[in-house]
Amino acid sequence: MPDDRGILTADDLASLVHPPADARLAYGTDPCQFGDLRLPVGSGPHPVVILLHGGCWKAEYDLTYVGAMAAGLATEGIATWTLEYRRVGHAGGGWPGTFIDVARGADHLRTIAAPYALDVGRVVSVGHSAGGQLAIWLAARHRLVPGSALHSADPLVLRGVLALAPAAHLAILHADGTCEDAVDGLLGGSPATVPERYRDTSPPELVPIGVPQIVLVGRHDTTWRPNAEAYYEVAREVRDPVEWRTAPDSGHFELVFPSSSTWPIVVQSVRDLLNRSPFAGGRSTPDAAGH
Repeated sequence: MPDDRGILTADDLASLVHPPADARLAYGTDPCQFGDLRLPVGSGPHPVVILLHGGCWKAEYDLTYVGAMAAGLATEGIATWTLEYRRVGHAGGGWPGTFIDVARGADHLRTIAAPYALDVGRVVSVGHSAGGQLAIWLAARHRLVPGSALHSADPLVLRGVLALAPAAHLAILHADGTCEDAVDGLLGGSPATVPERYRDTSPPELVPIGVPQIVLVGRHDTTWRPNAEAYYEVAREVRDPVEWRTAPDSGHFELVFPSSSTWPIVVQSVRDLLNRSPFAGGRSTPDAAGH
């Protein structure tokens, strides 16, 4: 049940009915290397959202909870490619496997585009919480130097990024010990001991990425909002095309809940990115506190 303020909890997401995917397709040989594809009605070619779930990059949290969101976007005429990937606790999860999987899964769109009528020229990455960090990172891969363990010679080009309450500033999350030191598990150490890994994965280290970004955070999401703001401020300072939007009725989970009053903001944000709407680089929906 929602909390005393009417804000949704993780248990509310667990009660959602998640329509099955139209296809579950492997992009590798590991059991975690697959994606769920949901298609709109019509012949296409369809614009695509690469959808990345959160859960502190940990093995116990999988893609199930964003199934209803993926299906909801498909009803809006947008195909969704929801990626599963190896996480901390899986063999090969963490550094570098988690990032290799997400990159390979995204690039696999080129392989499945023709049979499923997908428009790989109109692709947006969307990620929630820890998935928000991965969604930004996907758009920033062209910033990685050839010597990086995560470098790709020809990464899929994205139209934009919608980062939903992203866990985007990894150094701060390390310092805070967030999610039982989840970042240390993800990267195998601290910014002092493995600085190159933070440089190659933490969005503030990779800006400017030159890709339109919307950071959407619930007004009532007191846990994750500060970290998202920290990333936004760094990106804005270097004049990256980043926009802040506030979901006024939202906590952390309304952002992925198609029946919430926040859902139209999510859908419009995706459409804005797919259509390359102009970005002022400022906060478009400030709240009473000026955020």
